[in-house]
Amino acid sequence: MRDTAPRAWQRMLSGRRLDLLHPSPFDIEIEDIAHGLARVARWNGQTVGEHAFSVAQHSLVVEEICAHLDPAIAPGWRLAALLHDAPEYVIGDMISPFKTALGLDYKSFEHGLETAIHLRFGLPPAPPAAVRALIKQADRVSAYFEAVQLAGFSVEEARRLFGDPPEGYAPVLTPLAASPAQARYLERFQVLSEASGVELHDAAMDTE
Repeated sequence: MRDTAPRAWQRMLSGRRLDLLHPSPFDIEIEDIAHGLARVARWNGQTVGEHAFSVAQHSLVVEEICAHLDPAIAPGWRLAALLHDAPEYVIGDMISPFKTALGLDYKSFEHGLETAIHLRFGLPPAPPAAVRALIKQADRVSAYFEAVQLAGFSVEEARRLFGDPPEGYAPVLTPLAASPAQARYLERFQVLSEASGVELHDAAMDTE
């Protein structure tokens, strides 16, 4: 007899089967994250250019902004910044108004995935409050530049929604195709993992 229970897992290209309701760190692979995030569009794809501005590319910008805001930030927390939107490799990039409409259940679901991802890569389940605040600030800075340069917002509107950008930081955002965005994300992950002393258990990540 066919199993009629709703399916709550997703099979990844790595072969892993991730239970979305009870995610295990053992079923999380950085290649799956990078592949997914490079194909998830920010702003629901409502951006200029031939390619969407992916969550993978956004994550790289946020990590860079964290280092601009706090040059002394430890590599491990920069890794946390790179991974701050990692749950979206399976749940997509929901715009903030929709997250608000879904309410607390969505936040709890997202938190469970984030916790499993952090544990998989040797990070605390939840970074310190100061680190989380820094990543959130960097996320808003990135949103400001994305809004103005790619999503059709005026400077005044972006400032009202996301705040003023920091002085001395003015990136030029050029959306990348999925493959180079994925490659850059994986490369940055490798650098930060090695710098932070995180032990990788995935032989596929060994470049030697």
